Amino acid sequence: MAMPTDNDAELRRLARRRARAKLGFYKHLAVYALVNIILLAVNLATSPGALWFYWPLLGWGVAVVVHGARVYWFGGRAGAGLRARLEEDELRKLKGGG
Repeated sequence: MAMPTDNDAELRRLARRRARAKLGFYKHLAVYALVNIILLAVNLATSPGALWFYWPLLGWGVAVVVHGARVYWFGGRAGAGLRARLEEDELRKLKGGG
């Protein structure tokens, strides 16, 4: 049985991070859909003549699209550079390197 290499470990870590990012997006999308269905129902039940449900739908929808773009088009890399640098700084401090 072959021993895992550093590259294998790095690929596994990257795969885990990407899977978490996708799962986070799916959760965000599900909550967005559920909340907006509830808002539509509340709007139609309380004031069917004055529709307002689409404002939060549109505003939050922009955030969902940006989240999806970050996960799928940018591979979850947006913001990862800063986080990686901060993690490296903390690791260096913990090891006593300043």
